[in-house]
Amino acid sequence: MKILLTGADGQVGYELLRCLQGLGEIVACNRARLDLADLDAVRDAVRALRPDLIVNAAAYTAVDRAESEPELALRVNAQAPGVMALQAREVGAALVHFSTDYVFSGDKEGPYTEGDRASPINVYGETKLLGEQAIIASGAPYLILRTSWVYGMRGNNFLRTMLRLAAEREEVRVVDDQVGAPTWSRTVAQTTAHILVQAQAGGPRWWREQRGTYHLAAQGETSWAGFAQAIMEESGSACRVAPIPSSAYPAAARRPRNSRLDCSKLTQRFCRLPDWRESLALCMH
Repeated sequence: MKILLTGADGQVGYELLRCLQGLGEIVACNRARLDLADLDAVRDAVRALRPDLIVNAAAYTAVDRAESEPELALRVNAQAPGVMALQAREVGAALVHFSTDYVFSGDKEGPYTEGDRASPINVYGETKLLGEQAIIASGAPYLILRTSWVYGMRGNNFLRTMLRLAAEREEVRVVDDQVGAPTWSRTVAQTTAHILVQAQAGGPRWWREQRGTYHLAAQGETSWAGFAQAIMEESGSACRVAPIPSSAYPAAARRPRNSRLDCSKLTQRFCRLPDWRESLALCMH
């Protein structure tokens, strides 16, 4: 199997490059090799390579900056995946694409299921939803995997920010009224690889039967302040975490109050997902 992996330098892409070993020949592209903002390059890359599988781990993820760069976010998060999906259909490839809890408004009381209506409240979420819709409309075999609060020991993410601030300050102020599940980038990659092993064994019929959107996040829930406190405990830091409301932390983009994802569809069909706290301990040690 020939696999085209985009975003290979990103948090999830870096882990995928390691977890997908053994599934086939991996052609790993970072932004320097394949920039999703260049739609012609995306089209040409799929046509030239003719992969059996495209795993799209590239995205525009700067949530606040997207508010002032909506055209770029749209191109990378919506139009490029749409081009990929159309080309995948043309060359007979399947597509795995990663999306986000930010496609939801956060107004629901319980965890979101795949069947709940998407209603994003920021540009980033809007562009990710448009990307999902373009993939579904393409007719290509696909998996859309929505995840939440992704972190790891690489790249720009909440974990690394907290570790840096803990080394500089005695106290950090962190939002406590947004709830979700911090998800280690390796959990996303390992789960994806586990699913793709099943897909490889099942062939085209598997894709016809299993194609769709799935929620893939760690189990359990916490607030950003709770996540920060857990980071301090795991790192042995004496830095205090002061919980604050979202209103005390102005940002360009609004965030969902509730980012909890119901992952039972994925766990019932494919594999179990780890608890967020256990994954954090593994990541940091």
